[in-house]
Amino acid sequence: MNGEKAITDYRDLDVWKYAMDLSVEIYRITSAYPREEQFGLVSQMRRSSVSIPSNIAEGFGRETTQAFIQFLRISQGSLKELETQILLSRRLEFIKEQEAGHLLGQSTRIGKMLNGLIRKLIGRKDR
Repeated sequence: MNGEKAITDYRDLDVWKYAMDLSVEIYRITSAYPREEQFGLVSQMRRSSVSIPSNIAEGFGRETTQAFIQFLRISQGSLKELETQILLSRRLEFIKEQEAGHLLGQSTRIGKMLNGLIRKLIGRKDR
């Protein structure tokens, strides 16, 4: 064994854990957004952030590696959506530069992890 812990559940995946952390952070930060954004940007950001770990979990539960990869790609799309919404939030001055930078840093880390997992899975045969 190469020292890696066996992955038996999506909750074992670090990328899922980090995506959950990002989603919690989005909920915390958007709670301070203007009330009129509750059904606009706040709702969109929360949905995008929840979609990232949700699709990782759903893909893990699928029967084939190819299906898992497809759900990971959907997570990547939701991540890019969220990045855009963070940038818009910054332009609208709903969040400070430092908060935006922190969130985008988390997003970059998750994006790299998703890319790495996809590359690893592409090298495998269907399970």
